[in-house]
Amino acid sequence: MSYVTETLSNLIHQTAFFNLTWGNYLMIAVACVFLYLAIKKGFEPLLLVPIAFGMLLVNIYPDIMLHAEDASNGTGGLLYYFYKLDEWSILPSLIFLGVGAMTDFGPLIANPKSFLLGAAAQFGIFAAYLGAMCMGFSDKAAAAISIIGGADGPTSIFLAGKLQQTAIMGPIAVAAYSYMSLVPIIQPPFIRLVTTKKERAMRMPYRAQGVSKRLRILFPIVVSVIAGLVAPSSVALVGFLMFGNLIRECGVLGTLSDTAQNILANLITLLLGITISFSMRADQFVTKETLLILVIGLFAFVMDTIGGVLLAKFMNLFLKKKINPMIGGAGISAFPMSSRVVQKMAMEEDPTNVILMQAAGANVSGQIASVIAGGMVINLVTKFL
Repeated sequence: MSYVTETLSNLIHQTAFFNLTWGNYLMIAVACVFLYLAIKKGFEPLLLVPIAFGMLLVNIYPDIMLHAEDASNGTGGLLYYFYKLDEWSILPSLIFLGVGAMTDFGPLIANPKSFLLGAAAQFGIFAAYLGAMCMGFSDKAAAAISIIGGADGPTSIFLAGKLQQTAIMGPIAVAAYSYMSLVPIIQPPFIRLVTTKKERAMRMPYRAQGVSKRLRILFPIVVSVIAGLVAPSSVALVGFLMFGNLIRECGVLGTLSDTAQNILANLITLLLGITISFSMRADQFVTKETLLILVIGLFAFVMDTIGGVLLAKFMNLFLKKKINPMIGGAGISAFPMSSRVVQKMAMEEDPTNVILMQAAGANVSGQIASVIAGGMVINLVTKFL
């Protein structure tokens, strides 16, 4: 009888109920909230559902992420090997291949001024880097955190892996993707803060300028060369982004273009979402540093938005054909959410005002600019500090 009792007691104590901390239960609750927001409210479900479910798994059974060097038999947990795809920056690069294949750079090519707006909207990245340093983060950790401001999840993950900041990769990814999904909530009040009603109602007549096929093909090649010369470390991302776009525009790789836009993009998005969540164990996530990362990321996001709007207003001092300053706020990498937000705000002031194409040009410019900014941050940290 005592043997049976002891056996049952051992079985009960091997269940998760006796092996999890309060932090694990908190993270399980957070995962359930994320699933609710993604499924019920539609907040970035493509990424939030895999992230939330992976968070659920890794907090119910933390050993599923056991590192090989910590295991008694030298074999790591199942998900440890999947997670290596993020550490080695494989998945972020591949997701950009799919993004490039899905992106039409026509509005950007037709309106080259958008390049400047995309560049200005990266101001928050460098402001956040200095802020993180002041809060006690190391130079590499500060660099990895700062890129959240570009509202670019894959680039944030890429930098965290490249700078060997895997301990904070989870909070960085959650912050980046959360702020991407909250663009319609975060951006409008800050755009209104630095613009007037008259500026928001400003019209920008759009005349479809013919962007030739030759120009569309040359664009990804030229951008890859220039970005590689300016920020060589960005080639792993911007190169794949432009390669995906070249597949789309060259006209002789239709099957590969369809694969990159659909099957590959969906598969990599699924893997990226669920693997990044594996670093969200309670012992790594429920910390003071996580809260600081979320605050710094929000600060960077806001400063990026304001920086883009202010540059657009500055440009208007010299331009004969004025631009609606709000499109500067679309210069972040959250495509196409940010350009849609700007269009909605314009229609709130004037229901007949359509500036979507101009905003989209700034938005896709932000995709390129955020990757180049990430490469510049890597160069700054690894070569000069």
